[in-house]
Amino acid sequence: MPGCLFIVLLICLLDISSMQNDSCINGNLSAQLFSEPGDYILGGLFPIYSSIIDMSTSVKPDGSPCLCFSSLNWYGFIRALVMKFAVEEVNDMNDLLPGIRLGFEIFDTCMESVVIMQPSMLFLSEQWTQAIRVQCNYTSYQTRAIAIVGPSNSEMMAITGKLFSFFLIPQVSYGATCDIFSNKNLYPSFLRTVPSDKLQVMGMVKVVSHFKWNWIAVLGSEDEYGKQGLREFSNAASQASICIAYEGLIPVYTDPRPAISEILDRIKQVEVEVVVLFSTAGTAQAFFTQVIRRGMKKVWVASSGWSIYQDVSLLPNIQTVGTVLGFIYKGVQLGRFEPYVQKLYKQLKMEQKSSWSNDSSFLAEYFGVTGQVCPECICSFDLSVLSQPLVKLTAFTVYAAVLSVAHALHRLLDCTATRCKSVEQQFYSWQLLKQLQNTSFQLNGTLFQFDANGNPNIGYEVITWVWDDTPIFTKIGEFNGNLSIQSESIQCGEERYLELYQNYDFQCTACPQGQWSLMSSTNCSYPVYTYLDWRDCASVVLLLLTSALLVGTTIVTMLFIKYWRTALVQASGGPLNILMLLGLKASFCSLALFLGKPNDLVCRLQQPLTSFISTVMMSSLLATSLQVTCVTEFPGIAASYYSLVRGVASWLVVALAVILQAGICSWHILNSPLLSVWIANKYVNFLTAFLRCQVDPMTTFCLMLGFNGLLSLLSFMGTFMTQKPTKQYNMSRDITFAALAYCITWVIFIPVYTALSEMTKSLAQMVAIILSNSCIIASYFLPKCHLLLSRPDLNTAEYFHIYIAGVTPKSTVDEKQALVTPNGTRLQSPA
Repeated sequence: MPGCLFIVLLICLLDISSMQNDSCINGNLSAQLFSEPGDYILGGLFPIYSSIIDMSTSVKPDGSPCLCFSSLNWYGFIRALVMKFAVEEVNDMNDLLPGIRLGFEIFDTCMESVVIMQPSMLFLSEQWTQAIRVQCNYTSYQTRAIAIVGPSNSEMMAITGKLFSFFLIPQVSYGATCDIFSNKNLYPSFLRTVPSDKLQVMGMVKVVSHFKWNWIAVLGSEDEYGKQGLREFSNAASQASICIAYEGLIPVYTDPRPAISEILDRIKQVEVEVVVLFSTAGTAQAFFTQVIRRGMKKVWVASSGWSIYQDVSLLPNIQTVGTVLGFIYKGVQLGRFEPYVQKLYKQLKMEQKSSWSNDSSFLAEYFGVTGQVCPECICSFDLSVLSQPLVKLTAFTVYAAVLSVAHALHRLLDCTATRCKSVEQQFYSWQLLKQLQNTSFQLNGTLFQFDANGNPNIGYEVITWVWDDTPIFTKIGEFNGNLSIQSESIQCGEERYLELYQNYDFQCTACPQGQWSLMSSTNCSYPVYTYLDWRDCASVVLLLLTSALLVGTTIVTMLFIKYWRTALVQASGGPLNILMLLGLKASFCSLALFLGKPNDLVCRLQQPLTSFISTVMMSSLLATSLQVTCVTEFPGIAASYYSLVRGVASWLVVALAVILQAGICSWHILNSPLLSVWIANKYVNFLTAFLRCQVDPMTTFCLMLGFNGLLSLLSFMGTFMTQKPTKQYNMSRDITFAALAYCITWVIFIPVYTALSEMTKSLAQMVAIILSNSCIIASYFLPKCHLLLSRPDLNTAEYFHIYIAGVTPKSTVDEKQALVTPNGTRLQSPA
């Protein structure tokens, strides 16, 4: 009951003058617990009450304050008192800020993101106002608060960190331990008075290694603190050759009991005797409630988030869980804090006794409640909490945050022991940040300073729970980069229990080269490779499509052979057409190299053969393109040299292209490793994987594809701008569309290929080959097949005269006159 009265008195005396114009806060005093005016204002963010706010029911942005007295967070309340105590001590130090009075405004965050945003925006308002001015440059912008103390954890810090960093307002957290906040690119104005979780993880791994525990489980709360801690511990443990048999996350925002039950089943299944728990206190409380119920006994390695919290240590029958080793950050005892609070309580009790003893309306005015004068959640608070280890050991972090800002102000204002020389000059928060980052000071004989990442120069103490009526937290070691354990500090019973697990018959050993094991497995095995099987659904579809196209290509070939001596076949290239068609059929057949189990021979041939076949096709198309270009763009000299162009020159183009591509393919074959060698040298960290022929070196692969792309581009450029001869077949159109479609297909393929998985890369290349070949058939050969079968009247020497003779036909030439090709072939009209 005295503790209840003390809180009522204390809150009643708080000055709320700074927020009188803010109706959303003025209606609920739980939103602003403390404030005191001063020359410079410190902002404070503390979890005074705990309340779950359901944002799914919100329809208006009307603010979501937590319910007054819903659930008092006594630990957050005490830390808020520490800030008040620290500011008053700074103001009483005549040599720290002489002539300067430091003020503060403390707000309740309720551990809710929607609540913490309100005071955060208030701190960003322009000095002595409640308005945030929008401007391009905030260098000369003075905020209401010169620095922020808080918030209490990483979850809240993730919300406010970037907000304050934009204005470069110093934010000194007393509880946010996630290592990501050390990243100055993301959080340039962040500092903290607690060590980061990265250091704690290193210490935990050292402890586990010290006791030679090699078969453990690692758990974390499913929030920012727990997930990052679990991830960092797992990475560090693997580097220290510590086997992690099981990893699990305990839900925070939903009912954790089903998940905890499953986790405990898995811990029992993998037979671990050591569990690392990186968790907040509330989650640890829910977890150990079920551990006690099951009678499970292990060695528990506790993170600082729950290692000395009474939420866990005072659970009924907690002594049955086994051995608890924990980490707490080192601090300095604040000997004057407890007497300060007790003295304050006595003074308030005497001064305000007549005001509240029998007047419930007095409480209703200040708390906005009626009926029960002293709610149960408030009355549960007891001043005896001041003597708890958690308060004694962690109050230092808030005190150090305030003192560090005060010492930075001392430097910024150029203060001496008697006066501050620059007190009349205007300064800004970003200037204070520079001083704060380089501040160091003595605190009860201990040097305190920040490193370049805003982390303090303090480490951790390693404790164990010694069982009595309630657990006693006994220090057994320290860690600040190096671990020291005093084995003599461990009681005999505990030491024997640790040694029992120390000799536990599980040792992690590395698997042999080329082997891997499952989590919790006791043997290694070679990986099993899957591949693109002939019977796979995708393979069957592509095979059916390829077969249909192969049959179609064969029909086209037979059709061209049947009409071999006709004007169309000879004018469009004659033997070059047959070469292209044979190349198309060979290209379709080469798709078989992508199916089935890969081997050394198949992988040697796969890329070079498919590229070489494409070169045969595209060089034939290029030779035909040069013939068309010659007769359409150079009609004056075409007749004289056309027999040479259609004969030796065309075959020379094909031969030169084939020789160059053969050289590139040979280069690729000589430099590509055998598949069997690649598998033998591959680092294996899997048990199943998709296996395909590796494209290596990538340079020669790109050269092979690029050379074919160049051939198609030259073909396109040769016929793209040519004009259709009058009353003649438009050969340029067929070549242009065929070359363009081929080129576009492979240009799209290359960037898509690099982003695909191993299996889809093989499928993608098969599709690209089918598509590019189909484009050649559709654009180049089908129009000619249509003319052969549907318009035989156009398959005449006159209609193809320019492509055969190299000159434009004269009107006097008889339409039925037979022509002789430059190589001596006499053309006939189709029957």
